[in-house]
Amino acid sequence: MGLKSDRWIREKALKEGMISPFCEDQVGLGVVSYGLSSYGYDIRVTNEFKIFTNLNSTVVDPKHFDDMNVVDFTGDVCIVPPNSFALARTVEYFKIPRDVLAICLGKSTYARCGIIVNVTPFEPEFEGHITIEISNTTPLPAKIYANEGIAQVLFLQGDDMCETSYKDKSGKYQGQEGITLPRILN
Repeated sequence: MGLKSDRWIREKALKEGMISPFCEDQVGLGVVSYGLSSYGYDIRVTNEFKIFTNLNSTVVDPKHFDDMNVVDFTGDVCIVPPNSFALARTVEYFKIPRDVLAICLGKSTYARCGIIVNVTPFEPEFEGHITIEISNTTPLPAKIYANEGIAQVLFLQGDDMCETSYKDKSGKYQGQEGITLPRILN
């Protein structure tokens, strides 16, 4: 299994639509950087957020998620409260090849501010926007800048083709658009 380079990422994005929209350059002047890097792609966060709140005093239950646990926010800067959490989504829409697994890691600019980004791996043949989990681990409010970089995606190509892809399993988040809250299969 090998880590894929900028050449490979560019080719897959432009010829096969793996990343759309695709930014061929690393944009970084005056913004949290995004776009193509040497061995990855820095994704952007949109201006849509779901911020966790305790106003309704419900329990967070991944099997029966109550959307009263979040408040919707749209804007150029999202303020994540101290020791709190927000969900967002990528600007980019992904179509992962069948022989590829993508791993997403937070950007150091945010990590150095106590902001942790968590995204599960993009499985083979996953397609959709990526829902991003953003944790503010600090005792202070934290700013997240819309339409700027939030995390980096690394692409790993398997030595052979998988038997069953995310698409084959009809994965529960396949084709997601917007911010997708937790769900389980019924």
